Amino acid sequence: MRSLPHLLLSLFVLSTAGCGDDPETVTDLGGDTEFRFEGWADNWFALYVGEELVLEDSVSINTERSFNAESIVFTGDYPLELNFILKDYKENDTGLEYIGESNQQMGDGGFIMQITDTATGQVVGVSDESFTCTVIHTAPLDTACESEADPVAGTAPCDFTDLGEPDGWLAADYDTSGWVSTTVHSAADVDPKLGYDEISWDSEAELIWGPDLERDNTVLCKVTITAP
Repeated sequence: MRSLPHLLLSLFVLSTAGCGDDPETVTDLGGDTEFRFEGWADNWFALYVGEELVLEDSVSINTERSFNAESIVFTGDYPLELNFILKDYKENDTGLEYIGESNQQMGDGGFIMQITDTATGQVVGVSDESFTCTVIHTAPLDTACESEADPVAGTAPCDFTDLGEPDGWLAADYDTSGWVSTTVHSAADVDPKLGYDEISWDSEAELIWGPDLERDNTVLCKVTITAP
């Protein structure tokens, strides 16, 4: 989503390593290793460790202008099987935002994350090309929809594709042979907003999304993090 001077920004950041004196709440997933997850999304994401929902973006996907970071500490064991749902804001299945206004447009997305072993301070996993992803909602299929005076989802040029979440995709043995390596995007293309700068990102952490920042509205990703 592109910036506007009057952005209503939402930020939810728990303490990061070395910051603050308040003890952090630890989500116990079993296991002997404590991890800190940090992530930023334009606009929304959910994190599953295995098939368990561990973190959901605190700002609703229905919030038009939301750029926020999230952090959580949890216990677990290697290998960590991480699953992500990534969503960009859209008003409806046209894939557009600000519909009927002078700045009607296709929004753009972006996501970045890192995981740190809290005992060693070592970053053990980051978002990069190792993520395996698939796009399940694409809109509009024809970019001419962006200029429609009365865009109607499902009516040309505002057709869309909505595949829904495939059954069983959270399972570690789910067949991802039809998925692809995620697309890495530059910070200049994503233009990350507030919340992003509140985290000291590892130099290896990269901004990812589907191949098309504007038309790919919902992306599913999987990654396995092994012991360093």
